[in-house]
Amino acid sequence: MLGKGVVGGGGGTKAPKPSFVSYVRPEEIHANEKEVTEKEVTLHLLPGEQLLCEASTVLKCVQEDSCQRGIYGRLVCTDFKIAFLGDDESALDNDETQFKNKVIGENDITLHCVDQIYGVFDEKKKTLFGQLKKYPEKLIIHCKDLRVFHFCLRYTKEEEVKRIVSGIIHHTQAPKLLKRLFLFSYATAAQNHTATDPKSHAVMFDTLQDWCWELERTKGNRKYKAVSVNEGYRVCERLPAYFVVPTPLPEEDVPRFHGHGIPIWCWSCHSGCALLKMSALPKEQDDGILQIQKNFLDGIYKTIHRPPYEIVKTEDLSSNFLSLQEIQTAYSKFKQLFLIDNSTEFWDTDIKWFSLLESSSWLDIIRRCLKKAIEIIECLEAQNMNVLLLEENASDLCCLVSSLVQVMMDPHCRTRFGFQSLVQKEWIVGGHCFLDRCNHLRQSDKEEHQRQLSLPLTQSKSSPKRGFFREETDHLIKNLLGKRISKLINSSEELQDNFREFYDSWRSKPPNYHGLLLPHIEGPEIKVWAQRYLRWIPEAQILGGGRVATLSKLLETMEEVQRLQEKIEERHHSQEALQAEAASLLRTSARLSSLFPFALLQRHSSKPVLPTSGWKALGDEEDLAKREDEFVDLGDV
Repeated sequence: MLGKGVVGGGGGTKAPKPSFVSYVRPEEIHANEKEVTEKEVTLHLLPGEQLLCEASTVLKCVQEDSCQRGIYGRLVCTDFKIAFLGDDESALDNDETQFKNKVIGENDITLHCVDQIYGVFDEKKKTLFGQLKKYPEKLIIHCKDLRVFHFCLRYTKEEEVKRIVSGIIHHTQAPKLLKRLFLFSYATAAQNHTATDPKSHAVMFDTLQDWCWELERTKGNRKYKAVSVNEGYRVCERLPAYFVVPTPLPEEDVPRFHGHGIPIWCWSCHSGCALLKMSALPKEQDDGILQIQKNFLDGIYKTIHRPPYEIVKTEDLSSNFLSLQEIQTAYSKFKQLFLIDNSTEFWDTDIKWFSLLESSSWLDIIRRCLKKAIEIIECLEAQNMNVLLLEENASDLCCLVSSLVQVMMDPHCRTRFGFQSLVQKEWIVGGHCFLDRCNHLRQSDKEEHQRQLSLPLTQSKSSPKRGFFREETDHLIKNLLGKRISKLINSSEELQDNFREFYDSWRSKPPNYHGLLLPHIEGPEIKVWAQRYLRWIPEAQILGGGRVATLSKLLETMEEVQRLQEKIEERHHSQEALQAEAASLLRTSARLSSLFPFALLQRHSSKPVLPTSGWKALGDEEDLAKREDEFVDLGDV
């Protein structure tokens, strides 16, 4: 209905578009006075990706009260993503950073990343869904990764507005069949890796050989084996087609309870201990079935717990750890801190930022997850115990904790291909319920995060326009110096002495930076915070912007000057070291006088330094070889 046919993988439709940056309000611009130049912007499509609809002369707005500054461009919708093609695309194309995403750009939104769509009608914001009788003059898209996009459609043709708005609503909110999801159709066009070295590409873990590679890499093949009993998913759709189990475990035991109650290997430590996960058996009321389950688990347990050679510690994540409802509620509250509509509300919440952040419990959840991972690392490395993660389906918290442990302990998992392989192994093949948790098919909202949780925000009140460099910093300083920070840093749950000792010794190990993906820890590099703050700084969003862009350039120049200064100091120190070495050589090659060993003569020139007389008394023309040594009374030696 909305399609325009299949577009090749390298390009899209060509349409004229303004190629200037607008620094004035569109109200001040008359359409008949616009002078624009045609510029060809290429729409990069993946193999099999189809262009569905598009609209030209769309203004990507800077989010500020009644502000319509931004960049003009094209807004397009494909069966995979929503993309804005503006003047800043050329700047992004020239950015050859090492970790640039080559599939999704800065102005791209995958259809499954869209959380909510709003339209602005006569300055009133309304949720958009279904068939529209009236089309908005402004489109607001909230993303699940906390990004917010504002697109002004005031200068777009009416027919194009209808097509683009209807297309975005239909393809992001309508229920879909599994096979209609783009990535499933893209899988047939994707190239299969045939490399023999698993370190040169991301391992997909879809063959028995991939698991054998991982076992060999981690030295886990001594106690564990890869099995193909679930090939074709004939035993259980939740389990991978191929996976790894302890060597003593008979393969015929796997189908007994459809894969439940089977310890699945995740990773082996250098000490020989392993991290395993297991889904719990279904809870039955019949005593006879319960006894059968107990006998089955006792036999399974004996294959991995054989003291004193092998000891297993069980971590029940379903009962002794976080619940999914806790995580959903905390994330929903945390997300609301970013989904703010006006600058007044932003500055009011910014004054209470730390208390609102703490009340969301999101940071506490992160702390508890990291603490649990460190506890498991202590068992694996310090106590030489196997760890068995137990969860109802072993597909939520098991994936999270297992991934954290491997990222912390295995340097390969901190490389680009290693991290991709880790996500594939623990989340994709591991059976995480993406369709239910993210509600990709839009069939039910029960499993998805709640959308409309409100925060105890301060009452809206008029406030003066504030820029990035504002003078009203008293409240922020009080928060920074107040007790709210100490509550975030100091935890009531203090670590035990032996646990703290292990953690300190583990943390003090020298890091190996070879090939690692190092985290970005500087403020401007953390995108999640930039999405909250930079959205309210117009100069930071406009290409070639104002004071913020100038300040950023000054900081880059200062950093470059500092690096040059460090290089100069290094060269200066190296020259001093060479001079010191030369002086040392001179000292060791000093000439000896007749007073040796009672006196040493160190020469700094070709003339010896004689302690008995000066060079004036000797005369420069005299031959020292023909002179007799002077008598010097050394006294009682």
